[in-house]
Amino acid sequence: MAHSHSHTPADANARRLLLAFVVTAVFMVIEVVGGLVSGSLALLADAGHMLTDAAALLFALLAVYFARQPPSAHRTFGWLRLTTLAAFINALALVLITVWIVWEAIQRFTHPQPVAGLTMMVIAIAGLVANVLAFWLLHRGSEEKNLNVRAAALHVLGDLLGSVGAIAAALVILFTGWTPIDPILSVLVSALVLRSAWRLMKESVNELLEGAPGSMDIGALQRHLRRAIPEVRDVHHVHVWLVGEKLLMTLHVQVIPPRDHDKLLGEIHHFLAHHYEIEHATVQMEYQPCSGPDCHLGETQPDHHHSHSH
Repeated sequence: MAHSHSHTPADANARRLLLAFVVTAVFMVIEVVGGLVSGSLALLADAGHMLTDAAALLFALLAVYFARQPPSAHRTFGWLRLTTLAAFINALALVLITVWIVWEAIQRFTHPQPVAGLTMMVIAIAGLVANVLAFWLLHRGSEEKNLNVRAAALHVLGDLLGSVGAIAAALVILFTGWTPIDPILSVLVSALVLRSAWRLMKESVNELLEGAPGSMDIGALQRHLRRAIPEVRDVHHVHVWLVGEKLLMTLHVQVIPPRDHDKLLGEIHHFLAHHYEIEHATVQMEYQPCSGPDCHLGETQPDHHHSHSH
């Protein structure tokens, strides 16, 4: 029993995530030191981008860890939501870092600073190698259907652009001595960081506010369920939210009184799991039509927007 879970996909993903996190975090520190020593703002901006990668990898790693922790009477979902809170704090920190880099870049346009091109080049190439290594580690796990690993791999792929930008700036400084390229590229890299931070903030705030995932179309799910199972007359009081990576749902289903209640309930659960990857759903089956203002929650919203489009 001691080794029965030692080769699970979760363990393999965790190992890949840990290795990629260590590589990214170590080179992020090297880039910070290199940026300060060489005077390169582009390296510091790229280090900020690598911080987004390190954070994404850390949250993915924490999600794997917390998913293994059993829930308790006080925390019925365990600690899964902690990664979302950490993501929100990280997004705020990234916005502040980006503002500081842009402010520093503006200062450098008016008061140019010397930049050690060769040191900048060596550190930037090392950063690029680190990103390629981290991406290779994560991409090996992409055949497994793990959102954390795929999201982290996309973060690292985006950071490759930052490293290439820093190398380009170092080449320009080495061959022409034109140092304004450094703050210019630092602003461009900062825009990439801000884009990642904004997406992270939107997703984490939506999850903290118990919002439905952006990819989930509740109206389409209701129609799909009615078409797929003939006994289903109506679907209402639908609520969908995320806890960590776990999709949760509650819904009321008006049905034709079935001969086999448990069989129909099983069909609904199978439909949600198979088509929408919702493994945890609370289904309330009813035989009478719903009456009340919230009966068609999720279906009336698209019509409401449509009515204002004219």
